[in-house]
Amino acid sequence: MIRLAHGDRNSQTRAQRRSLRGQLSGPLRRYLATEAGSASLLLAATLSALAWANSPWSASYEALWHAEASLSVGGWALSMDLEHWVNDGLIALFFFVIGLEVRREFSIGELTNRRRATIPALAAIGGLTVPAVLYLLMVPEGEAARGWGVVIGTDTAFMLGALAVVGPTFATQLRVFLLTLTVIDDIVAVSVIGLFYSGALDVLPLLLMVALGALLALLSRLAVWRAWPFVMIALLLWLATLEAGLHASVAGMLGGLLVAARSPAREAVEGAAHRFRAFRQSPMVDVGRSARRGLQQAISVNERLQAVLHPWTGYVIVPLFAFANAGVDLRGGVLSEALSSAVTWGVASALVIGKVVGIGLTALAAVRLGLGRLPQGVAPGHVMGGGALCGIGFTVSLLIAGLAFDDPALQDQATVGVFLAALLATTLGWSIFRATARRGQTDADLPRFLDRDVDPGIDHVAGPADAPLTLVEYGDFECPFCARTTGVTRELRDRFGPRLRYVFRHLPLTDVHPNAELAARAAVAAAAQGRFWEMHDQLFLHQDQLDFEDLAGYAADLDLDVERFLRDLDDEATAARIRADVASAEASGARGTPTFFVNGRRHVGPHDAQTLTEALERGVEQGSPR
Repeated sequence: MIRLAHGDRNSQTRAQRRSLRGQLSGPLRRYLATEAGSASLLLAATLSALAWANSPWSASYEALWHAEASLSVGGWALSMDLEHWVNDGLIALFFFVIGLEVRREFSIGELTNRRRATIPALAAIGGLTVPAVLYLLMVPEGEAARGWGVVIGTDTAFMLGALAVVGPTFATQLRVFLLTLTVIDDIVAVSVIGLFYSGALDVLPLLLMVALGALLALLSRLAVWRAWPFVMIALLLWLATLEAGLHASVAGMLGGLLVAARSPAREAVEGAAHRFRAFRQSPMVDVGRSARRGLQQAISVNERLQAVLHPWTGYVIVPLFAFANAGVDLRGGVLSEALSSAVTWGVASALVIGKVVGIGLTALAAVRLGLGRLPQGVAPGHVMGGGALCGIGFTVSLLIAGLAFDDPALQDQATVGVFLAALLATTLGWSIFRATARRGQTDADLPRFLDRDVDPGIDHVAGPADAPLTLVEYGDFECPFCARTTGVTRELRDRFGPRLRYVFRHLPLTDVHPNAELAARAAVAAAAQGRFWEMHDQLFLHQDQLDFEDLAGYAADLDLDVERFLRDLDDEATAARIRADVASAEASGARGTPTFFVNGRRHVGPHDAQTLTEALERGVEQGSPR
């Protein structure tokens, strides 16, 4: 349920941090950065716990987690055994990070586009209800029936790791679809814990929780940029939640949801850049402190907390949770009893069959009913395979199993069911993906190659037509990230000289930039008089002044025939020229600006000068430009 790695998501308009990894060797660090690598840590912790619990030293495993640990300040003390410190303490931090991610997705991520989120949201609901109903049909009464909550969750870390191993080679779009789905899954799972698996509630701490939550929301609304007030209030919220009788996961998720996320404001970014330039010119302590403060103010508290906490939750807390909860002693007939138990097979069947049916069929039915559509590149078979992998419940399933059952035997049986489900779900997902690939649907990704070859007679081209290197950018004149990359492209053109031709294509994002299409028309109208690049520079220099009158003024400043410019600005041929670029962007897999293509292949990752230089040099070996 943890997302270990983020791309450079704030460097593109969309419709190196310190970490524990930095102390590891290069090859190991690169492996752990993958979903398969992160899931391997979780698997290793699980196998280690099982091995210890079934060894001659199993008593020491139990003794370790029942050892008491206390935190005291003056006359106040909080004492729990180590197992509860993990399950009620560290796991709250895990859910706090999830809450931060969920808030970010709703604020500036995939869930800002409600129509795009419709199908994964409906699939998530199906993936929650069908397994629960299936479990209750198989285990309808007694204490065992309380285990229905065990089958609702999906372990995102394990699921993504399995997807990286058994899924399509290129699965970016399917990965985004599944991550969007698990956002809803996470929210519902924590709500279920709070509503159905918490103890008796104490009113006064509940009121304190409400007050602390309101204070977090107020800090977010006031755009407080320092992180420590949020951290202190979140810690108090955790303590109040424990006193109220709710599970600590509720405090974590609630606290994370109340920390706002926002895209960096242009003024804040420019202010930070100015302060860093000042530090470069005068490297003094006070100036450096000012530069650091400017950078912190430009990035939301939500994302700064994620950057700090992600490595700890991914590489320490989640594996430690597995190590503390997966150690089931299967000797003495426990395994044979579990394999003949309705709880074990209820959990395994509900997770494996319930998830693939609930997620897969709900998503496909919603598409058939016209409620939305699957992401480009994602086939029905990919959805069914992804639904199968969502049957890997693990982290939340083990947590709820510990809360649902007082009988240790039932808890062990549910844990064995979770283990079986992980194995069976991975096998089923592999089978579905292989069958889908045999039908020719090998990738679940956006197109990776330029749909329309560069045509110097149509495209805006700077550099020799026969240059061995080609860099194509899909840009938006109102996009602040595109404005910053103009310096990058100039540096690349200076560095490569006649070896590089640079092509600019239009992708106005009218849903977020109201003047982008008009600016694109102005650039095309200027191109009709041979002055595209001059207008290109003017538009990026004046991104906040792109009204009709402004554009006419820029045409006059460039000594264009203004009357002709205005006619071309409104000409249908100009609009058609821009639509052709937008269509090529869609067919080429460009979804945001700027998007670069290096010798015809879509560039994924940062677009700084050094990274693009390396990509261009590699592009020479991959084939001729398009």
